Amino acid sequence: MTQEHSETGGRGSDRATVLVVEDDPTINQAVTDRLVSEGFTVVQAFDGPGAVETHGEQHIDLVVLDVMLPGFDGLEVCRRIQAERPVPVLMLTARDDETDVLVGLGVGADDYLTKPFRMREVVARVRALLRRVDRARELAAALPGPLTVGEIVIDRGAHRVVVAGDPVHLTPLEFDLLLALADEPGTVRGRDHLMREVWGWADAGGTRTLDSHVKALRAKIGAHRVRTVHGVGYALDAGGRSR
Repeated sequence: MTQEHSETGGRGSDRATVLVVEDDPTINQAVTDRLVSEGFTVVQAFDGPGAVETHGEQHIDLVVLDVMLPGFDGLEVCRRIQAERPVPVLMLTARDDETDVLVGLGVGADDYLTKPFRMREVVARVRALLRRVDRARELAAALPGPLTVGEIVIDRGAHRVVVAGDPVHLTPLEFDLLLALADEPGTVRGRDHLMREVWGWADAGGTRTLDSHVKALRAKIGAHRVRTVHGVGYALDAGGRSR
């Protein structure tokens, strides 16, 4: 079962449609009410099958997705909707377990929040993800052809990556993170810089989102290619770059 909610004259929204998937009616309604008050159109789903069906039937701009759901879990929901039509996903998890987070990022989630969370944090994450999508679309249209960094070839227009001759599937956010690191290979990119450029956040405080995405990126392109400089940030070490 799904329900749609919207409010005319909301603040600061381009009328993006958000699918809220949460089996707890109280939490689902609380998130829905806050997003509607901020000017979003919100569609609700309460289980895995309902979420996938709704995503297939309506134009959804972003999904707020709980991990634990009846029918099948949020990870399977994420796999299915990303295979059908990629869309930004903010996952909600009751556990701050790094393995769970990495699995979620690996199946296509862009960001995550651990319960209990503040509603203003949900709104901030939703807005940041939507801004990132708009910014990535504009950059892709303006950038030239493929970028080569050592054995990594990044096709910015087609959002495709090849590493040592093999295609690698990256989530949209992993792709943007790789591009940010590839802008100056070998140069350490500070955490705050990466959070601003990739996520659109003012700073990196209070979140492990960046670290989790770097780990997910390393697992796909090779851990040796992304160097950590503790207390500073990360660098892409791929043996040089050509354009």
